[in-house]
Amino acid sequence: MIAKPDALAAFAALGQETRLDVFRLLVRAGTGGLAAGDIAARLDTVPNTLSAHLKVLVQAGLVRGERHGRSIRYHADMAGLRGLLAYLMEDCCRGAPELCAPVIAAVACD
Repeated sequence: MIAKPDALAAFAALGQETRLDVFRLLVRAGTGGLAAGDIAARLDTVPNTLSAHLKVLVQAGLVRGERHGRSIRYHADMAGLRGLLAYLMEDCCRGAPELCAPVIAAVACD
């Protein structure tokens, strides 16, 4: 689970249209992720603007990048998403968060 400031950072990151689109695209891409250029092309976004959005998502713990030679491949950080969901569901089900554990555990692409 993450702390409240981390949850706020994640929500702020996802509260912008392009960043939400990037995150959803990376979730759909699964474990293979996407190169920054592919993300920019699919979302019709200027590469240097996309770079700024990716930086915010990385800092919020929702996206991670892996360098492959001269390019960086980006992936949705499913551990970060699970942490955010765990934070949201901490007090669910009338104080029985173990009932929500299967939902959180199902958020995995590995």
